[in-house]
Amino acid sequence: MLKQEYNSREKNEKKENQQENTSQAANSRLKFKVRFDYKGKHRPARLFFGGKKNEEVALEIRDQQVALWRNIPFQGLHVDDIELGEIYNVYDEELDEEVSYAPLEMMVYADCLEDMLRFILREEFRRIEILEPRSIHLSNKETEKLLFKINELMQQRIQQKQKENNR
Repeated sequence: MLKQEYNSREKNEKKENQQENTSQAANSRLKFKVRFDYKGKHRPARLFFGGKKNEEVALEIRDQQVALWRNIPFQGLHVDDIELGEIYNVYDEELDEEVSYAPLEMMVYADCLEDMLRFILREEFRRIEILEPRSIHLSNKETEKLLFKINELMQQRIQQKQKENNR
């Protein structure tokens, strides 16, 4: 008689685990809105022509990035909507000149939090708004995995900056 009770408990636990897994799979896609501001500094003219204003440079950089986001597939990511904002100018005290920024907002679907790091660790990143799911719960293993991925990407960026400085 004990064996039947044990089997029924085991079956109930399996059913509960399957229900949790299916609900997690349905809600596993993350929906978020991310904003980038692409910086444009004027390019001086070579000889007598070819110079570009701040606004033109910012627009050119943003247009290049929009083409990349639309045309290059990224594993675990789907760019749904791209909105272009108005260009604005800010005085940069470090450079002692005016700099233009071309904003871009995208609606993106990601399979996991790690996929979102591609957006957050960019120099142009300004803001992110997670729209779905309402709450995110991470286990210890998931948190460790996320932190490891952040460290890995930051190390790559540091090495890349060092290579650029050594040139």
